[in-house]
Amino acid sequence: MMNLLPVVLTAIVGILIILSFFIPHPIVAEPAQVLQDWAIVIVASGYVLGAANVYKINGEAAIKQQKDWIYKWVLLGSMTGMMVIGFFFSGGTQFLGDGSPFKWAYDYLYVPMQATMFSLLAFFIASAAFRAFRIRTVDAALLAVAALVVMVGRVPIGNLMTHGLPESIQLPTMANWLLEWPQNAAKRGIAIGAGLGVMATGLRIILGIERSHMREEA
Repeated sequence: MMNLLPVVLTAIVGILIILSFFIPHPIVAEPAQVLQDWAIVIVASGYVLGAANVYKINGEAAIKQQKDWIYKWVLLGSMTGMMVIGFFFSGGTQFLGDGSPFKWAYDYLYVPMQATMFSLLAFFIASAAFRAFRIRTVDAALLAVAALVVMVGRVPIGNLMTHGLPESIQLPTMANWLLEWPQNAAKRGIAIGAGLGVMATGLRIILGIERSHMREEA
């Protein structure tokens, strides 16, 4: 009974949510909306648990002076500072309003640090691409050339290198074409496959076939 109850509740909730997309009648739509509101509350509670977990794990490591303990103190101090600014000095629900201290800290502290982190990742990506693109086949050669064109064509030096050539063969134009057509086609194919996989997994969970999330094999 203890194992059957979660399966039944999952099936009822899942079927009700699916039906709400196709049957706009209040008998179906209103309970489905209530369940979605409950889901929002549960997700919000997950953020609280996640923050507590960050404090617990990093706090213990910082106090015990484990590896990189100084950075853990920086993490905890920054996280606490942003929370204090958002909760007590930014007007409650208007913490992202123009001129609020939280908005200023987000725009002028967090965003520049995030941009710096992503700019550093470019060097690691280039290094990993150099090691990974071993040109042994025609397909690998095409992938390496396309990657090189996109990486160089998306930065100012790519425009400078091919500025005098016709626009159709300039590196930025070719990079945009690769991103708009072949890359989008492959990405949409992957997205369709992933969507079908999500649908299949969801149906298996709703029907009680898949029970691995309950630590029970089907």
